[in-house]
Amino acid sequence: MAWLYLSHVFVIIVGASAAVLGMSVGLTRDALSQTRSQTREDNSRESQTVVMRPNREGKSRAGARARRRAEVLHPEATVTLADERRTAGVEDVFTALDQQLVGLLPVKHKVAEIASLLLVDRVRHQFGLDAPRPNLHMCFTGDPGTGKTTVALQMASLLYRLGYLEKGHLVHAMRNDLVGEFIGQTAPKTKRTLDRAMGGVLFIDEAYYLYRDGDSKDYGQECIDILLQVMENDRDKLVVILAGYKDRMDVFFESNPGMSSRIAHHLDFAPYTLEELVAIGRAMLDRSSYYLSADAELVFREYLTLRMRQPRFAHARSVRNELERARLRHAHRLATDQQRRWSRDDLMRLEPEDILTGRAFPTPAASS
Repeated sequence: MAWLYLSHVFVIIVGASAAVLGMSVGLTRDALSQTRSQTREDNSRESQTVVMRPNREGKSRAGARARRRAEVLHPEATVTLADERRTAGVEDVFTALDQQLVGLLPVKHKVAEIASLLLVDRVRHQFGLDAPRPNLHMCFTGDPGTGKTTVALQMASLLYRLGYLEKGHLVHAMRNDLVGEFIGQTAPKTKRTLDRAMGGVLFIDEAYYLYRDGDSKDYGQECIDILLQVMENDRDKLVVILAGYKDRMDVFFESNPGMSSRIAHHLDFAPYTLEELVAIGRAMLDRSSYYLSADAELVFREYLTLRMRQPRFAHARSVRNELERARLRHAHRLATDQQRRWSRDDLMRLEPEDILTGRAFPTPAASS
């Protein structure tokens, strides 16, 4: 009997041990599962951190600029503007202007003057010499295709590098982006466009179309009133550039003196000369690994001379469009002789027949 009793006790002890062991294993599995889950969450957070890093770097760079401006130099300290230009990286902007734009020396000089003002203002801040923020709203006047949008893009980059814009992007807008067709539409459209442009440049092309004198059903004046308010109250957050033909912009300013008084800088983009247009064409072709033969360049000059006298000539845009058509004719000329073996130079060289059919020439083929 005693033996049987001890056997029952032994069975009970073994069963209890097994139960405890099972619970331990279960708890261990749960702990491991939680650890793996936590590890996955941590890894997920780490990957999100990597994705968001550019934004933090952008903020830290903006913060670094703010700290530099907050640090006041000793009154007897000295600085060089060359060092400041390198620190701000503005040389890249002027290099881009020279590479992208032929001529326009007065415009480039004006951009350099604005950059100098802001650079000196930046250095003055380092010595604690505070002054009101310069008015940076501008007006660009000139014919289509004379480089206004290109300069506006580089101006946005310049102002960002010097710390006068938070983002440095450019928003291109026209009347349809700002003015509604019915009552109640203009204010929301204008404010949406302004919100997109905050921290950068709002470039309003053909700005004179915002105002239609004598049209009682036009809502352009509502847009202008909103722009005037924002240009005054938020000029530390936004730069507005108005663009268009000079004579029409003059009429626009006469009709809207409040807008005229808010424009600090006027840049006039003069028409390109024949030599400048040819140089623009060469640069465009070079970027695409094409070139004009000697005879083709003579024909191209003749084409431009004729085209400049015709309506709707758009300077660099017209040059680009004709060269695109010349490339099309060049490709068709090569493709029609499928059995001929063409060299690398053949694939790059444009010949007179690729240009002679241009629309400026008074030939039957010009209408094609």
